[in-house]
Amino acid sequence: MPVRTFGTFTEDLHHLADWFKACGVTSVAMESTGVYWIPVYEILEQRGFEVILVNARYAKNVPGRKSDVSDAAWLRQLHSYGLLRGSFRPDAEIATLRAYLRQRERLVEYAAAHIQHIQHMQKALMEMNLQLHHVVSDITGATGMRIIRAIVAGERNPDVLATYRDARCHSSIETIRAALVGNNRHEHVFALTQSLELYDVYQAKMLDCDRKLEVLIAALGNRGAKPGRKLPRPRVKTKQVNTPTFDVRTALYGVLGVDLTEIHGLGPSLALKLIGECGTDLRAWPTAKHFTSWLCLAPGNKISGGKVLSSRTRRSSSRAAALLRLAATTVGRSDTALGAFYRRLSSRAGKSKAVTATARKIAVLFYNTLRYGMSYRDPGATQYEQQYRSRVVANLQRRAKSLGFLLQAIPGDANPAVS
Repeated sequence: MPVRTFGTFTEDLHHLADWFKACGVTSVAMESTGVYWIPVYEILEQRGFEVILVNARYAKNVPGRKSDVSDAAWLRQLHSYGLLRGSFRPDAEIATLRAYLRQRERLVEYAAAHIQHIQHMQKALMEMNLQLHHVVSDITGATGMRIIRAIVAGERNPDVLATYRDARCHSSIETIRAALVGNNRHEHVFALTQSLELYDVYQAKMLDCDRKLEVLIAALGNRGAKPGRKLPRPRVKTKQVNTPTFDVRTALYGVLGVDLTEIHGLGPSLALKLIGECGTDLRAWPTAKHFTSWLCLAPGNKISGGKVLSSRTRRSSSRAAALLRLAATTVGRSDTALGAFYRRLSSRAGKSKAVTATARKIAVLFYNTLRYGMSYRDPGATQYEQQYRSRVVANLQRRAKSLGFLLQAIPGDANPAVS
């Protein structure tokens, strides 16, 4: 087979596809290198080729002879033997959803990096002796932003400004009015105005992403089957910061037919990000074990000579795994079975291992919910502790019996603590 070199312009990539067609090629294997593979992958896929994206770590050549030509020949040889496993690539709709979600995540990071805009707003208020931060917990909340926008719009009367108080605000109207009596100098209002405008830039861009996401999720919901039952009440009603402005939980329920937020640790926003990374169809992974292995949350299996050399989990930069670890950290503080499992393992093996093990449990619940429509019901921390105690006692009794002893409980201590 002759070797040809092509450029990277779009026209050159179409010439590459034409040459593949002329050579009778039906399947193409390529390495994933940064973002450079994306245009090649998309054009070849559009032209009808079966494209397998390969992790370069899994297709290493023998030492020496390292060049583009030898790498390409080695990749073709491995692919002809069927030794290459393609990386997971979601369908077109989920890939679009993922792109919008990642762009929104970048905007959140940009806004966090420019938190000085909020600090400058607070500084301008302090220079006018408007003690807004003493009467609201967050000046970017509902009450704070209404008052700041009114000041920028020209309102100076503290009686009028106090009426912008949100019903959920703990401070009274009288307290807010007293805090908003200040020295409204033009230069300080000008600084406040510019800081507010810079803050609004990122908020407006995130709102644009939210609109795109809402339309896309609605289209996915119209394509799928309708849910069989009404969406139950949410477990937690508190809205988190930097979450999408539309009702993510209801929108996802219309697409999936299951409520992922029943799994403790998975809020609507985090569940949406997981769908963006893994898709709605998990048949790419035959079992939950395959899924957790792909996430690098399952123990390793490095054995030589019948001896286990290492069972450490593989390092991974998977966004889905990072989201599940975040969920595990959150659920570790809850009074749930998963929280009790996290705390027990954390005290014995350390927080790092507890986070990984709990993230794996959440991943299994996520897989079973999406793949089989399972409805999760938390048994609670108390029941988990009782089950764990029963399992420990049964193991001790079995061990004692094998050694010729009889295990007997202490009278009056029916439920001692087990760690």
